[in-house]
Amino acid sequence: MNRNDKDFIVQKIRTQYTEKQTTELDELRELDAKVKRPANVFAYVFGSISAIIMGCGMSLIMTDIGAILGIASTMIPGVIIGSLGLIMALINYPIYNGILSSRKKKYSVEILKLSEKIMNE
Repeated sequence: MNRNDKDFIVQKIRTQYTEKQTTELDELRELDAKVKRPANVFAYVFGSISAIIMGCGMSLIMTDIGAILGIASTMIPGVIIGSLGLIMALINYPIYNGILSSRKKKYSVEILKLSEKIMNE
C-alpha cells in the first residue's frame, strides 16, 4: 500500500471522529424535515390504521370469523366497518395536506430567510 492510500484511509477514519460543523445548508435541510415529518408520520399511521379497519370489515364478510364471534349475519357489520376504513383512507390525504400547509405557514419565514441568505453567498 502506497503513502497516498494510507493517507486517504487515515483521513477517512479521522473524519468520523471529528466534530461535524453544521452549515446553513444543513440547517435548511433540518428545517425542511421539521416541516414535513409530522405530516408524513400522521399520514403513514392513519393510513395504516384505516387499511387495517377496512381489512377487518372485508374479513368479517368474506370469512367465517363472524360465526366464531357469534354474529349471525356478518354482511351489514362488515360493510359498515369496511366503509369506515375506506372513508378514513379517503380523508387521509386532505388531512395530510392540512397539516403540511399549517407547518409550512409556521416555518415559511424562517426557511425563506435562510434560503435567501444561502443563495446570496
